[in-house]
Amino acid sequence: MNFELGQERRLIREQIRELCADFGDDYWREKNRNHEFAWEFFDTFADDGWCGITIPQEYGGQGYGVQEAALVQQEIARSGAAMAGTSITSHHVFSTAPLVEFGDEEHKRRYLPKIADGDVMVCTGVTEPNAGTDTSRIETFAERDGDEYVVNGQKIWTSKAQEADVIMLLARTAPREESDRFGGLSLFFTEFDRDMDGVEVSEIPKAGRGAADSNEVWFDDVRVPAADRIGEEGDGFSYLLSFANSERISIAANAVGIGQAAVEKASDYAREREVFDSAIGSYQAIQHPLADAWSKLELDELAVRKAAWLYDNDEDAGAAANAAKLRASEDALEACERAMRVHGGMGYAQEYDVERYWRETMINVIAPISNEMVKNYIGQHVLDLPRSY
Repeated sequence: MNFELGQERRLIREQIRELCADFGDDYWREKNRNHEFAWEFFDTFADDGWCGITIPQEYGGQGYGVQEAALVQQEIARSGAAMAGTSITSHHVFSTAPLVEFGDEEHKRRYLPKIADGDVMVCTGVTEPNAGTDTSRIETFAERDGDEYVVNGQKIWTSKAQEADVIMLLARTAPREESDRFGGLSLFFTEFDRDMDGVEVSEIPKAGRGAADSNEVWFDDVRVPAADRIGEEGDGFSYLLSFANSERISIAANAVGIGQAAVEKASDYAREREVFDSAIGSYQAIQHPLADAWSKLELDELAVRKAAWLYDNDEDAGAAANAAKLRASEDALEACERAMRVHGGMGYAQEYDVERYWRETMINVIAPISNEMVKNYIGQHVLDLPRSY
């Protein structure tokens, strides 16, 4: 395995850093404070061609893999955009994968070029309030009616449902008792708008990431063309699961970026802030926690690269992706807390941004799956221990 970035990936990193330079902490702080969607950032991201980074070239994308996509997510987070910036862009990078892999040609032609151009916004509807981590328990039902499905149910934590034009929706097409645990679930990629008949969208107030909305979504007799179903009826969960590792890699890369931003911010402050006639960065009580955090994030970045390499080379990336997600999210949260402590009382002030990083990186610990479930995976599938849940 070669985890060196190489010339092309170094160029991608430089280009993303240049793009993000126009959207610094001041921009994201204001968007977060006002709960405004960061359209200026998204439009620039789209205009520069990054929405289609993992979409094949024949559909207007760049055809890169998860290695490049993860690098993009890391640098966006590191710029100060944190989780808000990566949430706005990650669905374009990762949520199209089931359509690319399992969709029919007409379905792909209908949506992928527009997504690659940034002309449409993507959201994902999977999680439900009565199911949570156990996806087999979802209740949203899509009943076949001729050439359409009629959808009824509720989704929660649907990011960007306020702005979305399309949704990747997981729904039940057969009762749970009539199929195996994860059978009877179908995946749709279809048009979506909060003003559609039968659709109700309500934003969820939350601790952070104010520049990217999270929502509850209700479906009441919403009609979806059967042609918008991805692959075979009842196989939707297997399609979704085949890309779970790429999502974990994305989350890990995002966490590394936020942690790096926090360490850099704290180091800058520690060089300038003087107490007892010395810069506080000269004290080991300040230096050592930051040095420790930096070293952990360096290792986490390598773990992300390993997992992404395995994924792109069709190797089993499950253990590596889960390990990267676990360590990077925990280490980033620790780095953000240490950055706040370095700032002292000002670490709690919005103007220094580290409190925003701290609030947003917590998402990586609990989503898209909690670190407790990640440990369950490692225990069962890596250490060959009995199933614990």
